[in-house]
Amino acid sequence: MNRSINVTIWNEYRHEKTNEKVASIYPEGMHKAIADGLAVTGTVRTATLDEPEHGLTDDVLASTDVLVWWGHMAHDEVNDEIVERVRQRVLRGMGLIVLHSGHFSKIFKKLMGTSCDLKWREADEKERIWIVNPGHPIADGLGEYIELPHEEMYGEHFDIPQPDELVMVSWFEGGEVFRSGCCYTRGMGRIFYFRPGHETYPTYFNPEIRKVINNAVQWTAPVDREYPRYGHAQPLETIKGIQA
Repeated sequence: MNRSINVTIWNEYRHEKTNEKVASIYPEGMHKAIADGLAVTGTVRTATLDEPEHGLTDDVLASTDVLVWWGHMAHDEVNDEIVERVRQRVLRGMGLIVLHSGHFSKIFKKLMGTSCDLKWREADEKERIWIVNPGHPIADGLGEYIELPHEEMYGEHFDIPQPDELVMVSWFEGGEVFRSGCCYTRGMGRIFYFRPGHETYPTYFNPEIRKVINNAVQWTAPVDREYPRYGHAQPLETIKGIQA
């Protein structure tokens, strides 16, 4: 049985308000579609950019085990203080799942320490996501690959640090490949970057994509241990020649 995990799904929620095509696919927002696809024992809530403190108050983050992040057109509008608040929570053990164009979010770039830039193209092309690490928990219940009939292309070089573990690699109809399922640890927190999810395609209704996100929630959820102690420390044993 899955453990109880509290998930917060963060979404800009801008495309759905300004683009008729996106609104027709996700009338209640991409965050609602992602939330509906989660099968967790625990609370699932959403937060959006235009809420006070972007919906990511100290209280919300303190009770969040895993934060799912989707952003695209308004990365620069995310307050730096909120970004640092999220970063500190990740370092202390909160899981973070960054979806699609969230690769350019302030929080992902800050945690990666690189530009996180890439090639891209919108051409309604096929994406085949190959599972290259089938023994990883995020690949649980999946076949050899996931095939999406239409998606935006992301291509190498993807300017990220070498992943701790690479779970998935995408191939696109136009010939490019991309590291599309990347695992990291920062401090006590686990991070998973997952590539698919362009706003003009119904990707987040795909059962296999939802399976990946569910698996990633389980994998990124915090471990049950105390936060490490830092700074000056008293010796555990008696040090000869040192006065008490």
